[in-house]
Amino acid sequence: MNKIKELKEKNKLLQEENKKLKDENDSLWGMLDEITKSDVENYTHLLKELESDFITRALMITNKKVDA
Repeated sequence: MNKIKELKEKNKLLQEENKKLKDENDSLWGMLDEITKSDVENYTHLLKELESDFITRALMITNKKVDA
């Protein structure tokens, strides 16, 4: 009978720890989502600059020969 009581107590402690770990896991996933969103926002302007630079360089290159 004493063994059953010990196991029930251990089970209760494990359930509490499991709940804490699930909460921590959810928090970490939330943080990861925020970091990912932030990275997308941070690198979007760099991609726009690269696109603009690429377009500018493409417009500056020509195969037509002209008299100067």
